[in-house]
Parts: sequence; structure tokens; C-alpha cells
Amino acid sequence: MKIKVGFGFDVHQLAANRPFILGGVNLEHHSGAFGHSDADVLVHAICDALLGAANLRDIGFHFSNTDERWKGISSLILLKECVVLLKEKGWNIGNLDVMLCLEAPKVNPHILQMKTNIAAAAGISEEDISIKATTNETMGFVGREEGVVAYAVCLIEKEK
Repeated sequence: MKIKVGFGFDVHQLAANRPFILGGVNLEHHSGAFGHSDADVLVHAICDALLGAANLRDIGFHFSNTDERWKGISSLILLKECVVLLKEKGWNIGNLDVMLCLEAPKVNPHILQMKTNIAAAAGISEEDISIKATTNETMGFVGREEGVVAYAVCLIEKEK
């Protein structure tokens, strides 16, 4: 068995009166992430971790923010496309571990639904997905609620 590890990072600005999508869940909040797609930083970080582990470049290479096909699209669709790219190279996802960094809204009540959404899009078990959240203790752009950050690591595997 051959295994590889990938790391992903994403950040988006927050803007008033925008949807705040994390893990495919629309959270109630006065602001949301701004981006070309639905700006789901959690899923974008996962996509980058998976693509990087498989040496398939990054999310911007495959889903350019200048391509109208991806404007407003659910990031869960982008994740499904990333899984197709991995499978074409013989890779399967072992597990995902994600950390969100934001001051508000509270993420914990939504983690189970996020895991369900991501598991369905990635074709893996919810047991193979870990999602955690922390604040930035009111410091920096995250602490001032100007942005949201996500970090992800993954393990991918294939038969030699």
C-alpha cells in the first residue's frame, strides 16, 4: 500500500449580507465569506489537501476564479470533482482532519451536518472526517471578524 499526506489552507474575507457556508451548511450570521464559488473555506482547504497529496496542483488550477462555470457553485461539487481526479490516478481517501479558525458564528452545533455533507461528496465514511474549530482570541483579521481560515490534512492511499 502506498500512502501520501496532503495539507490544505484557505482564507476568505467576510462581507455583510453574504451567505456563510461551511461544510455545505449555511450558518446564520450577519456576514459571510466572499468568493467566486460559495466561498466554503472548509471544503476548499480539503480540496487543496487532496489535490496536493496526489500531486495534482491546487484548487485554483482546476477551478479558476475567472471561469464562469464555477461562479456561485457549491464547493461540495468541487470536492466531488477532486475525488474523481484522485480516483483517475488510483487514489482513495483514508481520512480528513480539518481545523476552522473564526470568532463567530459557533460551529460546533453544525459539525455533524458538515461531516455528513463532506462524507457524501467525498464518498467516505463520516468516521473518517474530523472537523474542529477554534477562535483567534480576538487577534488579527480573524479576531476582528474580517475573515475566516481553514486548515486541512488528509491521507490518501492506493495499492502499489
